[in-house]
Amino acid sequence: MNYELFKVAVMYQTDPPRPPQETMPTMYDLPSELVGESGLPDEFHCIQANLLSETCQPPNYPSEEILLASDLNLYYDPRHTLWYKRPDWYMVLGVTSASQQQNLRLSYVIWQEGVYPFLVVELLSPGTEQEDLGKTLREINQPPTKWEVYERILRIPYYVVYDRYDNYLRAFRLNGTRYEAIPLPENRFWLEELELGLGVWQGTYQQTIGLWLRWYDASGWMPTSVERAEQEHQRAEQEHRRAEQEHQRAEQERQRAEQERQRAERLAEYLRSQGIDPDNLS
Repeated sequence: MNYELFKVAVMYQTDPPRPPQETMPTMYDLPSELVGESGLPDEFHCIQANLLSETCQPPNYPSEEILLASDLNLYYDPRHTLWYKRPDWYMVLGVTSASQQQNLRLSYVIWQEGVYPFLVVELLSPGTEQEDLGKTLREINQPPTKWEVYERILRIPYYVVYDRYDNYLRAFRLNGTRYEAIPLPENRFWLEELELGLGVWQGTYQQTIGLWLRWYDASGWMPTSVERAEQEHQRAEQEHRRAEQEHQRAEQERQRAEQERQRAERLAEYLRSQGIDPDNLS
């Protein structure tokens, strides 16, 4: 065996080169499916996420600069590129949303995007409750818990947890390095940064009656697309009725004017029959 070739082979096996920074995995390289995880999305999770996205319309942020994601893998650690969390719903401000279908995200990769989430919502289920509330300890040689990632690694400003079984809403705001609970006397709280609030609303959404998390502004609950369409329909109906009323008023004015003209003509005819010129009355 050629000794020089053997030396090269051994060197390659024992001292592999470090990959350059440009070879960091992207969202196309990382798994985007659930792999052996509990807390799989159910009907409630899907409907609730849709309502949150539909009613989240901050007046001070253009929609094309907001990412609203549901069950989208969140890769957070460039040193452990396969570690991720999968929030039930989260919001990222100041990122460009995809305008072409082929550019839609497979995952949200922090080291690619460069912007951390602003708010995360977890919808409690029996299999995930302890971790969602930060009551589980990190196991040795295992990734950090959700609470650790949201609070200490990504330092997400707001973390919201909702238990639909007990109608129990909890919200936390990052204060320094730790989350502190936000008082929720009416099961809602206001976010000055968004000029919006988040609270529990009772009503029907997607033909389902229940208690739902929903966004609101200073004038009330933010409308869904169906409600906006209904409001537009009602406005159009009101405008149509107003136009009809204006037309009727105009027609009545025209008829009154015609009656006055006819009355004046009859009077003029009478005066002429009496030998009086109606055009030369003093």
